[in-house]
Amino acid sequence: MSRYMAILARRAIRWNLILTQQSLPDGGTMKRFVRKGVPAQYRGKVWMMTSGANFLKSRQPNLYQDLVGDISHQSWDEIIQNDLNRTYPDNIYFVPSSDGKLNSLYNILRASARHNTSVGYCQGLNYVAGLLLIATKDEEQSFWLLTVLIRNILPSYYSSNMQGLITDIAVLGELVRLKSSKLDRLLKDLNLPWPILVTKWFICLFAEVLPVETVLRVWDCMFNEGSKIIFRVALTLIKMNEKELLRCTDFGDMAELFKQITRSSSVLDCHQFIEAMFKLPGSLSSSKIDSLRVRFRQVNVR
Repeated sequence: MSRYMAILARRAIRWNLILTQQSLPDGGTMKRFVRKGVPAQYRGKVWMMTSGANFLKSRQPNLYQDLVGDISHQSWDEIIQNDLNRTYPDNIYFVPSSDGKLNSLYNILRASARHNTSVGYCQGLNYVAGLLLIATKDEEQSFWLLTVLIRNILPSYYSSNMQGLITDIAVLGELVRLKSSKLDRLLKDLNLPWPILVTKWFICLFAEVLPVETVLRVWDCMFNEGSKIIFRVALTLIKMNEKELLRCTDFGDMAELFKQITRSSSVLDCHQFIEAMFKLPGSLSSSKIDSLRVRFRQVNVR
């Protein structure tokens, strides 16, 4: 841990230099910096810039305040309220108290439901918004980052029919068939569908699945490179544990092992996990993912 803290200290100095420049580095340079980790104190600012959230905010600079100030009642409000105490219940940040952050989380989710009317509120968004708030410590930044996720990075993940989520889980299944054919055949023999195994991974973007620092490093990359990062994480978890997975002979054992691999020692060292994330899955282009999405979206629509 002390070695990792020293690495973070050096990176903080470099990031401070980057952020004092008039413009961000070119795409390749920025990608290298982001993949090595964004220091905690700069995450909100960097995510806002790399994700396009700053641009959205610039078009409607007063929107968040207006949405929070909307006192009209909507059907989502009670559902959001009920989910608050289930969000990171062991995290001191969200302990019910006068100076806690549950009210801030409520404001973010309520504003999002009013702004993203085609989605409203979907269970799972509370974990995503909660971790955004922990990372940025800023309500408005969390709202705009959540909006970018819902509208741009993960369209239709949280819609009523969850078409985007269903499609992407099917895409992961095809990628596993291409990259781990033995595991694909075993899962088919066990009649174990991918949605049972990975829906929580996708809908929570690995929040409440992987260790927090590992998730934040994943999100550093996701806000800069897009949703293909989610596939890289999923494939890395599978590749890292492929031998153990292939030894399963039972539906229940396989489902349980998919839970255990997100808590294994291999995910605790976020630096090593991120390095593996860009090596183990091999080539994984956005164009390949997009073509698979078109293919499986058409299948699901039929």
